[in-house]
Amino acid sequence: MTQGAGQGPEVERTATLRDFRVPAYVHETGPYAPSTHPGETARPVQEPVDPPEGYTPTQRDLPVINRGDTLQVAVDPAPAAQAPQPATGPGPLYVVGDVHGYLDELLAALQEKGLIDAAGQWCAGTTRLWFLGDFTDRGPDGIGVIDLVMRLSAEAAAAGGYCKALMGNHELLLLGAKRFGDTPVNSGAGTATFQAAWLLNGGQKTDMDRLQDHHLQWMARLDALEQVDGHLLVHSDTTSYLDYGQSIEEVNDTVRETLTRNDADQVWDLFRKFTKRFSFRDEGGADAVRSLLDVYGGTRIVHGHSPIPYLLGEVGSEDGEDGDRPAVEGPHVYADGLAIAMDGGVTMAGKLLVQQLPLDA
Repeated sequence: MTQGAGQGPEVERTATLRDFRVPAYVHETGPYAPSTHPGETARPVQEPVDPPEGYTPTQRDLPVINRGDTLQVAVDPAPAAQAPQPATGPGPLYVVGDVHGYLDELLAALQEKGLIDAAGQWCAGTTRLWFLGDFTDRGPDGIGVIDLVMRLSAEAAAAGGYCKALMGNHELLLLGAKRFGDTPVNSGAGTATFQAAWLLNGGQKTDMDRLQDHHLQWMARLDALEQVDGHLLVHSDTTSYLDYGQSIEEVNDTVRETLTRNDADQVWDLFRKFTKRFSFRDEGGADAVRSLLDVYGGTRIVHGHSPIPYLLGEVGSEDGEDGDRPAVEGPHVYADGLAIAMDGGVTMAGKLLVQQLPLDA
């Protein structure tokens, strides 16, 4: 979930002549924050960067709560549940919302659902698991999250199930920052750069330092959307997917071809469109969902990207007051029951959601 673009109606903003480049401190090693978990290494502190007025789609207007400010209580891990297995046919279907580098929270959530064991190994047999994108940025270990998903993909396939992932806008952002750095692109609101946008939206120097070719290749091959058991799985709550094709296969092929061409402006436009949000909310939201279902199939859309507290008009605060924290217990169903939101707001001290589908299963 990248912040700023697509807040409300999907309209282009008036262009400006502001020129926003990479801050001077980007290439410097900053101070390190103390670890908040036993055994966790210290990580660099990301200094705030204020974008110029009118800068979009990377304006920071969704606050990120430092999970280190919350109370950490050590508990003995409960035995992992076992994912239910059918007698015949495909295994149960699970989806995972935005992870954003919170590897420990992801491991705990997967173990709670019986998808991995205490050692972090796949133990769910023929279960089918989909990640809805946004693996990196803001949290402490985005590369660790990608490594885990890649490993579970191999382990699940060997067990007769699968673990797959969709392309999130933060995958596009990290790919762009690595490939194009501070190369200027036409943002629609003046000059921007991928590197500056990545930093504004929680880019972690430790992730960039650990990023390898196989991570880049894996991200560049991710699908943009898929339809499974009547659920249209997407990352972003936007209708912009329609700009890239009239079938699931065409959209996925177009996105991969755009990344293959390695054109900074085209990749930026892709990132910008995948960053739009809130198309399914408020008046006309159900019709927007139907516009995608009519083209790509399915009876419900399942998405990440927009945190549930923001879809509900709620926000968290950084002062650590319990009453102000997002109260997310599970997915949010809205748009006349046609849309299921899965971003529990883990970056806001919310909840990293792992959910079996259908919801009444």
